[in-house]
Amino acid sequence: MNNNVIFGINGPVITVKGKTEFKMMEMVHVGKENLVGEIIGITDDYTTVQVYEETTGLKPGDPITGTGNPMNVLLGPGILDNMYDGIERPLKAIEKESGAFISRGSQVNALDSEKLWNVTLKVKPGDKLNAGEIYATIPETQIIEHRLMVPPEISGEITEVMPDGEYKIFDTVAKIKDEYGEIHELTLCQKWPIRFSRPIEKRLPTTVPLITGQRTMDTMFPIAKGGTAAIPGGFGTGKTMNQHQLAKWSDADIIVYVGCGERGNEMSQVLEEFSSLVDPKSGRPMTDRTVLIANTSNMPVAAREASIYTGITLAEYYRDMGYDVAIMADSTSRWAEALREISGRLEEMPAEEGFPAYLPSRLAEFYERAGRVKTLSHDSGSVTIIGAVSPQGSDFSEPVTQNTKRFTRVFWALDKALAYARHYPAINWMDSYSEYFNDLDPWFNENIGPDFVECRNRFSALLQEENSLMEIVKLIGSDVLPDDQKLVIETAKLIRVGFLQQNAFHAEDTYVPLEKQLKMMQVILHLYDKSKEVISKEIPISKLLATGIFDKLTKIKYDIPNNKLEMFDDYNKEIDEKIDKILTDTII
Repeated sequence: MNNNVIFGINGPVITVKGKTEFKMMEMVHVGKENLVGEIIGITDDYTTVQVYEETTGLKPGDPITGTGNPMNVLLGPGILDNMYDGIERPLKAIEKESGAFISRGSQVNALDSEKLWNVTLKVKPGDKLNAGEIYATIPETQIIEHRLMVPPEISGEITEVMPDGEYKIFDTVAKIKDEYGEIHELTLCQKWPIRFSRPIEKRLPTTVPLITGQRTMDTMFPIAKGGTAAIPGGFGTGKTMNQHQLAKWSDADIIVYVGCGERGNEMSQVLEEFSSLVDPKSGRPMTDRTVLIANTSNMPVAAREASIYTGITLAEYYRDMGYDVAIMADSTSRWAEALREISGRLEEMPAEEGFPAYLPSRLAEFYERAGRVKTLSHDSGSVTIIGAVSPQGSDFSEPVTQNTKRFTRVFWALDKALAYARHYPAINWMDSYSEYFNDLDPWFNENIGPDFVECRNRFSALLQEENSLMEIVKLIGSDVLPDDQKLVIETAKLIRVGFLQQNAFHAEDTYVPLEKQLKMMQVILHLYDKSKEVISKEIPISKLLATGIFDKLTKIKYDIPNNKLEMFDDYNKEIDEKIDKILTDTII
């Protein structure tokens, strides 16, 4: 008979009176409907359980049953092209079982246990395999090969191998004998606790950029594969749109999108859009390399807290196969609010703005699971974390944004004024930064062009100078400025409108290769350098502007196709001709 029964209920927090046999962080089933919960506190007098489902209807005296295992997820083929809730329950399968709403205590398997997978074995009897090494492959989707790995806690000699063919996820395809003589069955799946990072051989330096095709992100504030970035911004500044662009165009092999506490209508829009998107690299649906975790604001608040860990564990699993994975967390503010609510119900001492004192350490736990690594199978893979932050009233001084800045190395600050001015992406070039320049600059110079870094630095300097000059302009107007400073303002405007502003719905501008980004910088700076020659000869800037060349360069992002970069030579030639004509006419 089960002596562990509910003593008290406070929202998602359940207490059990007296001593129990439960272990810290153990997964338990609560009540007659077997709701999923986790042990989060144990004393001599009480055990505290966090329940990941709606607790309406529970009452004191209802049973609590332990599983003996920590909160974990099932890992295997079928994760991609799937949608899960925060505790890895498949939403498509639940919809068939219970309709539009998730029924409490739903016990649907995370992966389809009846589906047959075409398995190709890569080992033979007598082979010695270490933890994490690959023993079979499966075509999970048309563009992603699923690699079955020996679980991290097992290594030894293969004793038996099944023939290639079709198997279900729980079928045994090989057997391995460990150093103690124990035989372990290798199936198509394994389990892993979500709060523990998966083991690796070693960390690698972050020296390769995650190429996104977004000029502001690639050129001005780049992120490395295995890096961390925050996208903070108020309502309507384009956080979700930016993450869509990153998911669609970044050169990550696999995308994990975690909708954490977002509005239901926004999340359903994300799901619909991802279903209709076509992967530009393969021509296949984007869902072939995407897994979506949907945890809307009306779902149980505790599951919101688990969804982040579920997402990062799935990302690490594919990283261990040798893939580059990007995880989009939208948004970590809603996750932090879930921590605050549960902390309040536990009657813990609140810190700033009511958030728990351990908010920084929880954020660190999450972001520090990013990285570019050498896997146990001696391959290289990476997990890049891009977390959206939703500060109330666009106040970047609030605790979640400030603590996120401590653990991320890229800060893409979204600006409400830019968004309202229809400048997208609305990334403020004065408030944003990247700490990956020293790591990535050698790669850019070697692979894109020797003057890539110099061009970017000159762009940054011009934007900084414009920012200082605009303070003067606001006070006394632009007429009093000398022509060389007016040229800085005109060039910075060209950079802002012609380079930083990007149209996600334009065929040529939605994704821009790095080679074109460099050419765009070079032609803008060529115009600036030639214009300085004109200004130095005391020729008024009005003559330069009258040529129309500044206006023409704002449209090169649309006028020059991504596959016809030789057209930039024509623009450079036209600049030279128009500048020379101004100089010649003046001399005459």
